[in-house]
Amino acid sequence: LETMRGSVGQALGGREDLLNLWFSRMLHYSLVSVAIGEYRDFGSVGVAALRMVGEENGITLSEDAAKNAIIPPLLSLKPHPDVMSGLKALKKFKLVTLTNSNPKAVATQLKNAKLEKYFQSNPSTDEIKTYKPFLQSYKWALNKMNVKPEEALMVAAHGWDIAGAQAAGMQTAFIARKGQSLYPLSPAPTYNVKNLDELAKILVENTK
Repeated sequence: LETMRGSVGQALGGREDLLNLWFSRMLHYSLVSVAIGEYRDFGSVGVAALRMVGEENGITLSEDAAKNAIIPPLLSLKPHPDVMSGLKALKKFKLVTLTNSNPKAVATQLKNAKLEKYFQSNPSTDEIKTYKPFLQSYKWALNKMNVKPEEALMVAAHGWDIAGAQAAGMQTAFIARKGQSLYPLSPAPTYNVKNLDELAKILVENTK
């Protein structure tokens, strides 16, 4: 999300340091919306969360201003440098995405990042009106893909996603991006790597 630091910071009066707080708020209130039985799509929660962060810091943001700061940049995020090469190296595996974003947003993101050709399917938790890391989301995706938990590997750069997938019985691979960490109270992931290239090398070697 580093590429969004400018647009989010500009909306918040130059406070680029509030980017991580905004993302944390978005995750927090996405879970709140499910817990209280009032599901909202991820984009709507993100807009509401940005307005909350603004209010908490004495900045008034209209809904339109918040949308303009989030939605266009979010749909055109660039992939990390190792992603395309890593996905190419993993072509022998069945690759799917599992995201909290709605299906239309996912399709747009992958197309803009030129990554859509690498994935066979793009399940979205929006289809069942819940979010990761609720266990239901992982179990639903596994059933949709017709694979057992132990046959699947969740690759993620967020500790909460790794924790959720592990609790659902999946293998996990944590990509240790800058500023990210694992949840200390959850079991260690199956793999802990610096980037997708490193993971691809390990997985390809393991299946020779």
